Amino acid sequence: MRRIDLTQMKENEKGIIVELLGGCGFLRRLEVLGIRKGKEVKKISKQVLGGPVIIQVGNTQVALGCGMARKIIVEIK
Repeated sequence: MRRIDLTQMKENEKGIIVELLGGCGFLRRLEVLGIRKGKEVKKISKQVLGGPVIIQVGNTQVALGCGMARKIIVEIK
């Protein structure tokens, strides 16, 4: 198993969130979006040049900025 951030995942790759690198405000924002440790995420797409990263958490698709995506560490099976 390898650990990478969301920006390094390939399209349609799945992983489990193992670490969130941010302060209380960042964690609260993710919690509202349903993104928390232990959740499975699937990367839907990525835009070039630091554009948003689109992921699926459960049945919900979420677009995250590249900076936020770099702070979410996932474990790939």
